[in-house]
Amino acid sequence: MQTLEAEDCYYPEARNTVGIVPSEEYTSIELTGTDRPGLLSEVCAVLAGMQCAVRSAELWTHNTRVAAVVQVTDAAKAAGGAIEDEARIADISRRLDNLLRGQNVVRAAAAASLTHKERRLHQMMFEDRDYGAAGRPDPRTEVSVTHCAERGYTVVVVRCRDRPKLLFDTVCTITDMQYVVHHGTVSSEAGGGAYQEYYIRHVDGHPVSSEAERRRVVQCLEAAVERRTADGLELEVRTDDRAGLLSDVTRIFRENGLTIRRAEISSEDGEAVDTFYLSDPQGHPVEAKTIEAIRAQIGEATLRVKNNPLADDGGSSSDVAAGSTAFLFGNLFKFYRPFQNFGLIKLY
Repeated sequence: MQTLEAEDCYYPEARNTVGIVPSEEYTSIELTGTDRPGLLSEVCAVLAGMQCAVRSAELWTHNTRVAAVVQVTDAAKAAGGAIEDEARIADISRRLDNLLRGQNVVRAAAAASLTHKERRLHQMMFEDRDYGAAGRPDPRTEVSVTHCAERGYTVVVVRCRDRPKLLFDTVCTITDMQYVVHHGTVSSEAGGGAYQEYYIRHVDGHPVSSEAERRRVVQCLEAAVERRTADGLELEVRTDDRAGLLSDVTRIFRENGLTIRRAEISSEDGEAVDTFYLSDPQGHPVEAKTIEAIRAQIGEATLRVKNNPLADDGGSSSDVAAGSTAFLFGNLFKFYRPFQNFGLIKLY
């Protein structure tokens, strides 16, 4: 069971941060800052140089901002485990902070160690105010916020392209904004669209009360939908794990002029499975000659093209995860089944 807890609501200015959270099995590193080409490659190079083995990681970019949660183990010890040397942790934090060119914040273990990784990324980007950064929302995403005077609710309607984990993303953001969902309806629409309708109040029991607050709800939900969306080339690297692998792969992307829009990194039982969503620095699709150059450097058997917008068949290979309307909640909710009394939300 995963509980989506409410947190104190505040809106700090956008900043670059590094947080390092220790545990027994691994050390969790949290990064937020201004996105730029090659940033993940530089982070991986620093971690490799500090003898940190990346166990898993996830990176999102949105509106020129980047957030990442990286779980590392101590490659200097045969048994692995978390990095225990406080001086070494401070050195890692300092080096990463230099890359981000901003101030350094180290969070206490209670702040993040038990939080779901994707849940934490939503919190980090919300705190970083990625919703307020320059950038136009996807025209396929429509959010309306209206007042229901007779019931004392604010009605939020989200229409967008359907995809996996859409409910999770919107509910996380509603909770982060300190609202309670009292009733809701969800459905899949023709053409691969999704429809979500929420009846919300603030935790103090009041509906949205000002135009500025209404605009912020719209911006935050647009950001929640778009953070996980990554159009472009999708590559999977699957190979035996080794020290410095992630550093080498991301360096190859950087040297071929590619920007990582999103990344999902995992390593288990000696096998690394890494998925990257790539484009050129201007956001354009990756050309075929660039893909072939990367394939030659990484290896034919290791690299797998899962989605290529420039492919002759119009987009995706047979390996691409289906984008059908059933993805909104899998088979849990289908065709306007209501869910009531979310309170502060518990997902099972």
